[in-house]
Amino acid sequence: MTSVKLKISKLDWLYIIIIGAFFGFFISLFLYLINSNLKEFSTIIYGTASAVCVSLSAFIFITISNDFILPKLQEKFWYMISFIFSFLSGFLGFTSSYFLFSFSDFAIIDFIRPIWLYIAIIIGFFTVLIGVILHQFISMKYKNEAIKSEVLESKIKALENELNPHFLFNALNSISELIYQDQKKAEKATLDLSVFLRNAITKDTLITFDAEIKMVETYLEIENIRFENNIKMHLDIPSDDLNIMVPKFSIQLLVENAIKHGYLQKELNVYISSKDKTIEVCNDGLISKNIKFGTGLSNLATRLKLLKIGYLDKEIQNDKMAFIIKLKK
Repeated sequence: MTSVKLKISKLDWLYIIIIGAFFGFFISLFLYLINSNLKEFSTIIYGTASAVCVSLSAFIFITISNDFILPKLQEKFWYMISFIFSFLSGFLGFTSSYFLFSFSDFAIIDFIRPIWLYIAIIIGFFTVLIGVILHQFISMKYKNEAIKSEVLESKIKALENELNPHFLFNALNSISELIYQDQKKAEKATLDLSVFLRNAITKDTLITFDAEIKMVETYLEIENIRFENNIKMHLDIPSDDLNIMVPKFSIQLLVENAIKHGYLQKELNVYISSKDKTIEVCNDGLISKNIKFGTGLSNLATRLKLLKIGYLDKEIQNDKMAFIIKLKK
């Protein structure tokens, strides 16, 4: 149905009505200048009003066609119905404006009275032509938007896929070592890894904060095999914030970064909190004085920028290294 039925936004309709008003203004101005009998301000008023009536009529008929008629018909009838409704929008739009002003003493009404029906028919066919042009314009607009959306999605997916191999390599190494030490723990770790990867391969780019925290918990279950349960997670998240949408792997990546750069061969506490659309992940491990965004952090910062939902920041808080995701409110 996309070949005929197009979703025209309210802003698009506003532009159409404004352009229609200007078109009517210039046509009436032309009549004002070439015909001495029509040199009245009422000529311009009527011409502009008629064009607005035609535009509003087009809005009504195309909305009815798209929302109520086309969805119920077979595809072979779509173009015919669209052309009929385009013609009616011009014909009835002009007709309504003519009868609306027919009781006035505007000179232009007397001028077009003998031929108003012919004018209405001509405007009806003219509206069909404009409809075809508009259809092509809107089609190209949405095709361009679709292409941009696909390119953006491809970039985001590429960034997400960039994160998976590194963690998977470490996890498999940990599990392979555990097999010889404790088979039950190795079995549990394998199941945890399966759960994590099942969540990781979802197509969703944004997931709820709650779902991301569950992924982090599974991730830490696996990582604590290597770190002998020395990684402790502490949550301070209001229940209302659990439904906030965040990029997949965002919190997990910050926790991974805390372990990678903060672990000092002793217990490492990772604190995850949220308030006012701000998510903080801090740890009490090693504090880096010269903080640079490596591959992982740059990856997250880029995804936040591409998704246009916030940005990544960093700071030192009470001897704790903190990374902060500031989401747009």
